[in-house]
Amino acid sequence: MHDIAVGVADHVATVEIRRGPNNFFDLDVLTGLADALDALAAEGDARAVVLCSEGKNFCAGADFSGAAGTTRRDGAPHLYDIAIRLFEHPLPMVAAVQGSAIGGGLGLALAADLRVASPESRFAANFSLLGFHHGFGLTVTLPLVVGHQRAIELLYTGRRIDGTTARELGLCDHLVDGADLRARAHVLAEEIAASGPLATRSIKQTMRGPLLDQLRDAMAHERAEQDRLQRTDDFREGVAAVRDRRIAKFTGR
Repeated sequence: MHDIAVGVADHVATVEIRRGPNNFFDLDVLTGLADALDALAAEGDARAVVLCSEGKNFCAGADFSGAAGTTRRDGAPHLYDIAIRLFEHPLPMVAAVQGSAIGGGLGLALAADLRVASPESRFAANFSLLGFHHGFGLTVTLPLVVGHQRAIELLYTGRRIDGTTARELGLCDHLVDGADLRARAHVLAEEIAASGPLATRSIKQTMRGPLLDQLRDAMAHERAEQDRLQRTDDFREGVAAVRDRRIAKFTGR
């Protein structure tokens, strides 16, 4: 797990993705993250988790150029089979979102129970700008935190919003100066860790439990739609446009 660093102090675990500066995820990164979280839950010392990343951005999602690693491998679980393990994790989790959480990176941030951001943080569900369907369970998690109508707007437009707007929408729970972002996430995790550990696990299971079946169904649908649309000219154009830093010229084919 050379791309995942784990430390525990005073019952708070810090789990850091080390794929900077943009922290694109692939099968190996997500598997390492899920394995690290499972180990923390089994060992029993950690009572809350701070999820964070090195470098400029929290997570820029998947790199469709393939330069950052593969998201598909013959005989391996699908990316979303691993992603559901993050939602199943029993410890309360706080995400410290520096820089950008884009696409699947936004989905990863929403796998946490709470999010701390700064005014300079950026959030976007940019899938439509790539010409394909959103994923990583955003069908369920995004409307849950911002409401159905705001979720539709963000998904249809792919609009990027800053931390201040994210706080107004409920997409992040605490807004602090960028220099204090990780420290604030730790303070929040320490406050959670001071509660009864059996109680917080039980509360999380109660609050998250009904969502898990919805997430599994949603990700199965998202996966099918992504597979279908990734075979289109529009998807190829969307990826090329992002790579070339230009506006895409979609044709509906």
